[in-house]
Amino acid sequence: MNSEKLAVSVKGVRKAFGPTVAVNDVSFDIKAGSVHALLGENGAGKSTLVKLLSGLVQPDTGHIEIAGKVAQLSSPRSSHRHGIQTAFQEMTLVPDLSVLDNMMLPYAPAGLSGLIRRKAARAKITEHLDRIGFDIDLDAETGELDLALQQKIEIARATYRDPDILLLDEPTSTLSGADVTWLGELIAKLKAQGKTIVFISHRMREVRAFCDHLTILRNGQHIMTGAVAGISDNDVIEKIVGRSIAQTFPKRPSDPSAFGAPVLSTRNLKAGDKLSEASFDLRQGEILGIAGLQGMGQLDLFLACFGMAEIKAGGIEVDGRKASITSPVDAMRPNIAIGFVPEDRKTEGLFLKLSGRTNASIPVIERFQRLGLIDKTREAEAVRQAFSTVEVNERALWTRAGAFSGGNQQKIAISKWLVAQSRILLLFDPTRGIDVGTKHELYVMMRDFTNKGGAILFHSTEVPELVHLCDRVLVLYGGRIVAEIDGHKLSEGAIMRPALGHEEQAVTKGDRI
Repeated sequence: MNSEKLAVSVKGVRKAFGPTVAVNDVSFDIKAGSVHALLGENGAGKSTLVKLLSGLVQPDTGHIEIAGKVAQLSSPRSSHRHGIQTAFQEMTLVPDLSVLDNMMLPYAPAGLSGLIRRKAARAKITEHLDRIGFDIDLDAETGELDLALQQKIEIARATYRDPDILLLDEPTSTLSGADVTWLGELIAKLKAQGKTIVFISHRMREVRAFCDHLTILRNGQHIMTGAVAGISDNDVIEKIVGRSIAQTFPKRPSDPSAFGAPVLSTRNLKAGDKLSEASFDLRQGEILGIAGLQGMGQLDLFLACFGMAEIKAGGIEVDGRKASITSPVDAMRPNIAIGFVPEDRKTEGLFLKLSGRTNASIPVIERFQRLGLIDKTREAEAVRQAFSTVEVNERALWTRAGAFSGGNQQKIAISKWLVAQSRILLLFDPTRGIDVGTKHELYVMMRDFTNKGGAILFHSTEVPELVHLCDRVLVLYGGRIVAEIDGHKLSEGAIMRPALGHEEQAVTKGDRI
């Protein structure tokens, strides 16, 4: 690539945060007009490089060249002046502002009086959104929109500023299939215009679909840079994790009769705004998958089972008996023992400024009380055991959750339900934004949990996870369960056909819930 025109050259860059070396003597080039993937486990240094290119932090040693010239990216504005824009995974939108206001930030057009020219801005932004095929109400309050729409707004705002270099940090982690297609078409348009795109992702399918070249980082060091077409998926995984993952997905039980009695059931459940009807049984020892495109009622289903969505009709049973679950407190009762891992760990699953121990014990902190005081020894031992199960470093006992990588944060979010001794886990897209090595660890943990008598209701936006990890999959379309697929019949096609509304599989006895 050195003989070709380069958009970005990273030269011997090192960046440390206290004793932690995030990036260590990293050098690689990005060809102008290409789509370049940046791969690595959580904590490999990808996010630090994004921050360096975005002007949020500066290198301790080394330098970055933009279009062949050394660039001092000392602030986001200086990065913008060099033609760089970033759509962050941890979104920078202001939730209380409208879509229009967020799109204008931080460069809202102003007249001579200093007042913002909202009418002119609305016209230009509407034209831009039409051009990229994104239909959104500009007056909607951003925080009220789902994560997929917020991510698309983040991407739309970055492209609205017409960058020469666009950094996409885990852009598909919250997007559905149709939205991923939209993003792929947008990337193709930008590439045709000569733009350079840096694509950070954990999903090899999208890397192969969108990208020309890739760079792999591990433990803050550069491992390789090369053409996407010149390396296999297995080689990519081995270079990312530094070892071979012999079997990505653990073996599922071959005999469905090994599952126990139903532990969580819904009967003609209607809940929230989008779930119209759902009846199913989740059995002891089972991982039951819930598939569906964005907004088909899956979130309302999970929230209702955890007492966070209004039940409008039907009901929920636990161990074959009607259960009143009107709040998370009800769901966490020992005779029910349900734990819920939401899709956004940072805003819904964790208190980032509190320690891992506090996060893990807080749902059931009263269990560690004695004479009105918290028994710190008992609390620490319970959390330590849970951290050991999910393979979180023991320093999480005293370190704030926000200091850990995304994968370790998710492990902390899961560990709190192990501390609570939950026997039913509701996992809503738990591997979103997680690297391949940590995904494998979570898969193993899930199967170990069910092998020991637990049960898991599992939704994922990654269809291969549903195919290879679940014992059965239910497909939602239009707020209803339209198909049930047993483990031996699972395939991506079998899930996606009903998910797209192309067919409603007949559900007969033995197939029907």
